[in-house]
Amino acid sequence: MSKSVFSIDALSHEPTDKRMDILRLIGATGSISEAARRASVSYKAAWQAVHTLTNLAGVVLVDRAVGGAGGGGAQLTPAGEQLLDAARQMDAARRDVLARFSGGVAQALPGAGLRTSMRNNLPCRVALLMTSTPNDPMVRVGLTLPHGGQITASITRESAELLGLQPGLAVLALCKATALRISADTETRPDAATARSAANSLSAVDSTNAISGKVSRLSRGLLRDEVVMTLPGALQLVGFAKHPNRLRAGSKVRALLEENAVVLALV
Repeated sequence: MSKSVFSIDALSHEPTDKRMDILRLIGATGSISEAARRASVSYKAAWQAVHTLTNLAGVVLVDRAVGGAGGGGAQLTPAGEQLLDAARQMDAARRDVLARFSGGVAQALPGAGLRTSMRNNLPCRVALLMTSTPNDPMVRVGLTLPHGGQITASITRESAELLGLQPGLAVLALCKATALRISADTETRPDAATARSAANSLSAVDSTNAISGKVSRLSRGLLRDEVVMTLPGALQLVGFAKHPNRLRAGSKVRALLEENAVVLALV
């Protein structure tokens, strides 16, 4: 095989969503609209997939013919074909490695391969998808944590389509430590019925996630303190608490996290 003419970063999405599938379908059908239909995503989402892969690859992957008697079409460039070939080989190698392991180790491998500056990675399952109107470009994704609790992420409709989000799907919820605002947890909790009602009503759910836990480690700073908090099931989150505060190891705390600061990834 000749030397790659694309950036290897374009393969970073291969195990996680539909982007590479859409590229394959464009090559097979010669049509972006048909590729979108077969991948069960919107035409706009299919173009988003092409744009994302093109940005990552650093070269043009799809040539598009506009207009004409047949309404135009699309075909892969040599770089697009080469990217697909590399993706097929990487997928075969990945399957071979995973086949050698079983149980928790194999389940942890995909998530362990993520390279990101985000220090917070929470395993979750999709509980529900919410939109305020049928044509709303934003989707609010309700997520449940393994040992109780829930958070919400706000993402674009196209991203939800490309990830294939649906209730029950396992995902990782990622966020930067700098996005978590931690303070002492002194507020009273709503009863279970109130919490369920709020979770099922778009108008009742705030755009800020409130996550409760206990301080397990505290690093003092001049302007703010870095706090490692433990959630049920030994999950940990890292965030920052402003001065002044009286936090110490064992303190009950609450982390506030905006929905639009939560990034979703498939595992």
